[in-house]
Amino acid sequence: MKENNGEVDTRNVVKNRELLYRMIISQLYYDGFQPIAATLAAAVHADPPCPPSDRLLNLMMVGLQNEPDRKDRLAATSVAEHLLGTTGFDLEYEMDASSLAPEPATYETAYVTSHKMACRAGAFSSCGQLVATGSVDASIKILDVERMLAKSAPEEVDPGREQQGHPVIRTLYDHTDEITALDFHPREQILVSASRDCCIKLFDITKASAKKAYKSITDAEPVLCVAFHPLGDHIIASTTHPVIRLYDVTTSQCFVCPIPSHHHKKQVNSIKFSPNGKYFASGSADGSVKLWDTVSNRCFNTFINAHEGAEVCSVAFTRNSKVTYNQLI
Repeated sequence: MKENNGEVDTRNVVKNRELLYRMIISQLYYDGFQPIAATLAAAVHADPPCPPSDRLLNLMMVGLQNEPDRKDRLAATSVAEHLLGTTGFDLEYEMDASSLAPEPATYETAYVTSHKMACRAGAFSSCGQLVATGSVDASIKILDVERMLAKSAPEEVDPGREQQGHPVIRTLYDHTDEITALDFHPREQILVSASRDCCIKLFDITKASAKKAYKSITDAEPVLCVAFHPLGDHIIASTTHPVIRLYDVTTSQCFVCPIPSHHHKKQVNSIKFSPNGKYFASGSADGSVKLWDTVSNRCFNTFINAHEGAEVCSVAFTRNSKVTYNQLI
């Protein structure tokens, strides 16, 4: 009988060890360490393949909260609330992080321009030299940041640098309805725009005389959001329909998730790629935030009732691509 009990205990230990390895592999995939995860999976012969999951992190946080003698229990609980909660990540927790941004009271208006109607969208280029604005009047303006600064403080500008000219360097007219979203290509001089006229348009902003888009993608619904992949080869877009679109920039081919249960139940108000491009997040009028795998175009995590059921209007990733921040209307 003792030998049988010993065999059962041994099998339980082996089984638990296999489960631990699988959770480690899933956590590595979830955190973006695919090569390490694949190596470990091959070493322990993980079968079936382990999907990305933060279950190990969750278990660790629960364990830390219940350790009676741990001095930093409160700190651990605070971290768990921020990492596992639905209201976002507390940036103040990163105690070693330093910021060069001035205090809010010291911010000043550098330059003001206006459309004929309300401005609904804006975006900076990746280099920070250009900013684009989109309006209800269906126009898009592209402004030079240095020229804006020169207009606001001409005495501080190096006289040896050419700063002449109006800050608005392009005005684009190719939509017929309100501009809802704008984004710059991460490496090329290309601007993508979304509009309630059910169109996504790409503009080559290197051509001063070009007022029209060089490529247009037509949808059946008003387009609410659009964003470039960090490599610039794909675009994600959302409309008043719950299904998110993924477009190939070169071919304009559209991809959608084939699993109906993965989609939102109402319109998607915001979509953003993670900085590493492996994931994207979506926030919807149905009150949920979803995380999607870029390669498979499938949802791998859903935060239901992210703001107690209130409509989510904005989502964004932290720089390490591990945490999303979301806001409600």
